[in-house]
Parts: sequence; structure tokens; C-alpha cells
Amino acid sequence: MVKKNSSYKIEKLNDYQKAKTRKYSIVEGSSAAVMTGAGDSYVTPYAVELKANNGEIGLLTSLAGLLGPIAQLFGSKAIERYHRKKLITLAVSLQATTWLVMLVLGFIFLKQGQTSYLIPLLILSYVLFAVFGSFGNPAWFSLMGDIVPEHMRSKYFSNRSKITGTFSITATIFGAILLYYFREQGIIIYGFIVLFAIAAVGRYISAYFFTKHYVSKIKFDKDYYFSFWQFIKKAPFNNFGKFAIFVALIHLSVNIAGPFFSVYMWKDLGFNPIWFMIVNISASIFTIIFLPMWGKFATKYGNREMMRIGSILIVTLPFWWLISSNPIFLIVVPQLVSGIGWAAFNLGASNFIYDAVTVQRRAICVAYYSLLNGIGVFLGASLGGLITQFAQINFMNIFLFVFLISGIARGIVVLIMFKKIHEVKNVAPPKENMFFYLREFKHFIDSKPIHGHMGRKRLQDVKIIK
Repeated sequence: MVKKNSSYKIEKLNDYQKAKTRKYSIVEGSSAAVMTGAGDSYVTPYAVELKANNGEIGLLTSLAGLLGPIAQLFGSKAIERYHRKKLITLAVSLQATTWLVMLVLGFIFLKQGQTSYLIPLLILSYVLFAVFGSFGNPAWFSLMGDIVPEHMRSKYFSNRSKITGTFSITATIFGAILLYYFREQGIIIYGFIVLFAIAAVGRYISAYFFTKHYVSKIKFDKDYYFSFWQFIKKAPFNNFGKFAIFVALIHLSVNIAGPFFSVYMWKDLGFNPIWFMIVNISASIFTIIFLPMWGKFATKYGNREMMRIGSILIVTLPFWWLISSNPIFLIVVPQLVSGIGWAAFNLGASNFIYDAVTVQRRAICVAYYSLLNGIGVFLGASLGGLITQFAQINFMNIFLFVFLISGIARGIVVLIMFKKIHEVKNVAPPKENMFFYLREFKHFIDSKPIHGHMGRKRLQDVKIIK
């Protein structure tokens, strides 16, 4: 058993400092969202314009997905020695700088054309982007747990995601218009250069607002630590471990197809930047619309039930893409389902970690959880890249074939793994059929909060992770 405070000493913040930091976090997150919308949303099309092949695009995602979480292991250890604010600010500043490196590659392409080293440098710079961002993640996750009390967690994070999502969508729309203009002029690479400069500025602003955060000092005793291999050995036998394995397998199955939806639209369907943007951001818009509803749903029925519904919707996503390539259809069916499903899954998974892991082990558990996800992303994206690059099939489009495999894999993971996970809060009993929740839909979209069973229990098997 873990003694509750034997390994984790924290200098507590007062209510004013916590409230102020929560506000700063929304501003910081909004600046980071500009980076995501103007930069991250367009890395894959940028790689295509720089003449990357399907295997290289798969490698772009898989290496970033693996090495980023490995950096979290070092980040979780670094908070033992260094102040969390300094770690986060440094990591975010370095991450912002990687966008400057990526935009320089555009100038090299304009001057020299396709070269043997351009795509490897793009992959390296994007991997560093992921590494720097991931390094600061355990410290960020830990401090957010300190400043956001449990009773407001679902509401705060759904509201924060709604605001930051709006900034991300706005930046994505601007990026599409900009790329469309430069494409019509025959100089689309200049559009990417401008967007990555905006992304860098957004992340530097984000770093500045981290310096305004109130962040308490923490000290750890030696007994708080347990190795990744200890975590892996115990994972099949405790609730959090089963949850982590399930999410990692979901990431594996999703990323068999994940990196290639954008390639499919940009290259095979020939969408111009406007349609490419509209289809992409439609899922984000639906996520923003439904996040408040899911926050209230989680309060009443718990995070596990929210993840269950999200998982079922996520399973169906690749199959919708097999039906039609019409952009209107893609928006109103698969992207709508995607927005609803991923809003439920991501909010549920994030809240589940806060609920299932004791405070003193939150950072290290997040690091190990993220590493498992990174392994899943690496394996999934690598497999997808190998299939799209080398498989010889004639009966259907190679990208649609990969989408089909991804959908089947998702279904198998959910069918086998999800039933092993248990809710860790006292909540209302779930309904046998998820369609029965439609009767309560009007209550979840009501502006008044829903008060569920807020009692909290930590399962004993979570406490003995070592």
C-alpha cells in the first residue's frame, strides 16, 4: 500500500493563485492552439509538397509518436530536481524553435529543389518538436492536477478545450486561405513558411504565459519511484494498467490509418487547401460543440462510460470513409462521428488518469502511460507506412485498404479489452444500450450543471503500482 503523503511533499497554493493560474492556462493553451492550427495541421501536406513518399510520411508520425513519450520518462524524473515552471518554459521555448527549423527547409527547397537530405531533416525537426513538447508534459500534467480541484475538473477542462479549440480552428482556417492563395500563385511553399512562422510565434507566446503561472515546489522521497518494467509487469493486474494497455492498443489501431487521411485527401482526392481545411476542422468544430455535454455526462455516469461510447464511435470511423469521397459526406458523417467520439474518449481518458492515480505518482504514471501510447503510435504508423508503400493490391485504393484494416483492429481492441476496465468513482449505473442516453440529451445540453454521484474511491489495485 502507498502511504498517501509519504513520498510527495507539496507547497500548497492558495485559492487566488490557483484561480489565476487556471486563467493563465487558458490563455497559454489558446496560444499553443494557434501553433497547432497554423503548424501541426499542415505538416503532412508540407511533407507531401517537399516530395516525401508514403513510407516517409509514416515514419514522420511513428518516430515522433515513439520518441516523444520516451522524452516524458526523462521529464518525469527531471521534476525531482528542477522546478516545474522552469522545465515547462524551457521545453515549450525549444519546441517553438523547431518551427523555425522546419520553415528554413522550405527556403532550401525553393533554392535547391528536391534533395536527399531534405525529408530526413524534416523528420528530425518534427521529432524534436514532439520530444521537447513531451518532455514538459509530466510537469504540466502534475501542475494542472494541483490547480484544478476534482469538483470542477470536467467542467474546467471541457471549457478550456472549447476555447483553445476555437483558436486552433481559426488558425487552421486562416492557414487554408493562405495556402489557397499561394497555391494559386504557384508558390505554395511560401504559404507553409508563413504558417510555420506564425506557429513559432504562438508557441513563444505560450512560453511567456507559462512564466506567469503560480507553480508550487514539490519534493519527492525515493519510495515514490517505480520503473517502467515494474509498471509493465503489474499492468495486466491493476485497473490503471489495464486502462493504459487499452488506450495504447487503441492508438496502435488508429495510427495504422491516422497519418494517411490527410495524404488521401491532399494527394489522391486532390482537395484544394480550402476543402482540405473544411473537412479537417469540421471534426474539431463538432468536438467543441459536444465537449460541454460530455463534461456533464461524465459527472453523472463517469469517465469509463464516456470512454465506452467514444470507443464504439471511434471503431466506426474508418468504415465511413469507404462509402464516399464526397467532401460534404465526409463532413456530415465521419467527421461528425469523429468529433463526438474523440471528444468523449479524450476527455474521459484524461479525467480517468486524474481519478485513478494518486497525486504523488501522477507524473510518472502519465509518463509511462504516454510511452505505451507512443509505442502504439510507432507500431501502428510504421505498419500503415509499410502497407501503403509496399503492398500491391488491385481491388481497392491502398489508403482505403489501410482504413479498413484500422477499423477492424479498433473493433477487436474494444471488444476484448474495454470490459476489463472499471470506473473509479461512485456514479450512476450505466445504461445497457448507449442509445438510451438520447432520452437525456436535452439535460446534458442544458446550461445548468448536472450533479451526479461525486463521491470518490481509489481502487486498491491502483495504489500498489510500484
